[in-house]
Amino acid sequence: MMITVNLRPGQKRKRAGGGGKEFLEQFRALGTRVKDPMLLAATVVGVVVGGYLIWGFGSTRRELAVLEPRLEQVQDEHKRFEGLLQQKHRAEEIRDSLLTQIHTIRSVDGNRYIWPHVMDEVAKSLPPYTWLTLLAVQGAVAVTDTADTTDRPMQFRMEGRTMDLQAYTRFLRQLEASPWLQDVAPLEAATVVELERPVTKFTIQAAFKQADSAYIRTVPLSQSVR
Repeated sequence: MMITVNLRPGQKRKRAGGGGKEFLEQFRALGTRVKDPMLLAATVVGVVVGGYLIWGFGSTRRELAVLEPRLEQVQDEHKRFEGLLQQKHRAEEIRDSLLTQIHTIRSVDGNRYIWPHVMDEVAKSLPPYTWLTLLAVQGAVAVTDTADTTDRPMQFRMEGRTMDLQAYTRFLRQLEASPWLQDVAPLEAATVVELERPVTKFTIQAAFKQADSAYIRTVPLSQSVR
């Protein structure tokens, strides 16, 4: 058996126990001192709300600490994608500018080389003992480079003579086979006498068309002469 002696009379010895028991005793004593139940309920609610706010503040701080690195990562990615979008916009502007320049060049040069193609195809299709007396745009009386082929194909008319009727039909077939010509149609063919010889006078109508790129051959503008 253990005997305890109070060396400080006048003061009660603290009861052995944890702080939780002391808190409960103080809370009970507070309940006995507070006679108004509404005030007691408000006090309890205030304690609960305060505890909840303290817990919520701590939880929010922890979530903020977790989300801050993710926010910085998202901001870095946003800056990187913004730079890529700016580069893409600049590249599109350059592309659109080049396409506009190419379209302008094509519109200027589109009609410049029509007649060289036409005359080259007609010359290659012309059989022996056959010659032309007229090659002109439909409705015109002379060769011109002012025809507009943007809305409709340029139509032209040929008049000529041949000493062989078979050469005339061969001329028609070769014109129809040209990749630069279309709508080849004979308008007139009759026998006439020129220089005391019978010859076939003919009139043919055709239209120019842009050939496929496989038929286009390019050559340098200048070549060195050795």
